[in-house]
Amino acid sequence: MSAPAKLPRWADLVLLPAVSLAAALLLSAGLVAVMGESPVTALRLLFAGAFGTGDAIGYTLYYATNFIFTGLAVAVAYHAGLFNIGAEGQAYIGGLGVGLVCLAGGSWPAWVVLPLAVAAGAGFGAAWAFIPAWLQARRGSHVVITTIMFNFIAAALMTYLLVNVLIKPGQQSPESREFGANAVLPAVHGLLAKLGFEVAASPLNLAFGIALAAGGLVWVLLWRTRWGYRLRVAGANPAAAVYAGINPGRITIGAMLLSGALAGGLGLNELAGSQHRILLDFPGGAGFVGIAVALMGRNHPVGICAAAVLFGALYQGGSQLSFDLPRINRDLVVVIQGLVILFCGAMENVWRGPLAALLARLRVESRESRGESQK
Repeated sequence: MSAPAKLPRWADLVLLPAVSLAAALLLSAGLVAVMGESPVTALRLLFAGAFGTGDAIGYTLYYATNFIFTGLAVAVAYHAGLFNIGAEGQAYIGGLGVGLVCLAGGSWPAWVVLPLAVAAGAGFGAAWAFIPAWLQARRGSHVVITTIMFNFIAAALMTYLLVNVLIKPGQQSPESREFGANAVLPAVHGLLAKLGFEVAASPLNLAFGIALAAGGLVWVLLWRTRWGYRLRVAGANPAAAVYAGINPGRITIGAMLLSGALAGGLGLNELAGSQHRILLDFPGGAGFVGIAVALMGRNHPVGICAAAVLFGALYQGGSQLSFDLPRINRDLVVVIQGLVILFCGAMENVWRGPLAALLARLRVESRESRGESQK
């Protein structure tokens, strides 16, 4: 099997994802046309639903916050040569840690309980990722299989806890009591109002800033520290890593711990920032979307943030689209999201060869034209 064609760095980072996204949108436009609606109108409504108003932007960035956390989680593991499918379960258990701290410390000062909630979310998420990491490093159990299994275990554990242990007394809905006022992350519109800026209310909260800070931290760790260099070497060539004195097993465990800690940040956004209680299935599939976000963002924090905003726009704009165009129901919106994942993740190499050939031909023509002009 031949290796994928080489592209210039700028084309690999910008042009290839743009072409893949355009192909997905074109196919989506065809589906919309088959449903009897105007693709132009649908695209306009999708964009307006995601960015047309202040509250729409807030919801888009709120969804993007979850995807930044899970995309970073997948990317860290990927650079270590691991495919972490368990961000969903790690986010679930990380949210449990956030929720337990917020339930226990609702009467504590906010400057105490909120940092503890951040630490608990990271710690619980890392702990849930540790067992698959240890099994991979010490027993050879493939991390893809074990993390998938741990997703189901996390879901079962959370169902048991919310039905039998954490449920609010006197109710049948499987959810905890509400957090205290000091255990809630401030909303962005509230913070801006204190500074004199009036914006529409939305669930966007301080977790968005924490997610961006986490992206900066990941960039520093992976590209500006010795540990990050060892991690990337172990992921690129384990044999060379061993020859250089790097222990791949330790790298595996360290990378998965960091990956699980990042996934656990989702609970800050969903529970401490928006729902203010522990709910069933609060990750809502964001752990799996994080895989597509990381792939589309080329496993780089900047690309992941951009891809997360795109998927946040699809979530928010898709809801508005299904509301304004009754023929386009929520299932078709999910299909459109799936097409974006398919073209930007699994099928990106379809365009790599033609793009490489096109760019090579343009370079040749450019040299020939320069040569003729010099004559």
